[in-house]
Amino acid sequence: MAHTSDETLTVLVYSDDRNTREQVTLALGRRPAADLPEVDVLECATVPAVLRALEKGGVDLCVLDGEAVPAGGLGVARQVKDEIYGCPPVLVLIGRPQDAWLAAWSRAEAAISHPVDPVALAEAAATLLRARVAKRTPAHR
Repeated sequence: MAHTSDETLTVLVYSDDRNTREQVTLALGRRPAADLPEVDVLECATVPAVLRALEKGGVDLCVLDGEAVPAGGLGVARQVKDEIYGCPPVLVLIGRPQDAWLAAWSRAEAAISHPVDPVALAEAAATLLRARVAKRTPAHR
């Protein structure tokens, strides 16, 4: 599927830790998969910044750090699923694989463990972004 050069996807990355935001941004790269448009990363270090960005619209995927302080990404995920109409898909970073049940509680569509595995993150993000693109692209028949 060919994409126009002006088409981009926006990925919101929330963590209070600059290094975590940087790891996620590097793992996503300019394009997490060859069949997707390029991504623009919107970094947020606070929950109010996340909420403002989501209320403004245009976000295609949220990557939320479950280990963020004072508000962890799992609670933020649940909050935005409750409060944001048409909330984009959410990928949470969890501290341990055993915390997967918390990701389910948060209503996140996907979870990967810390430390960030760049391949796993890019694959999970690409899966969620493909579904998002398919939803908003009318079928050509």
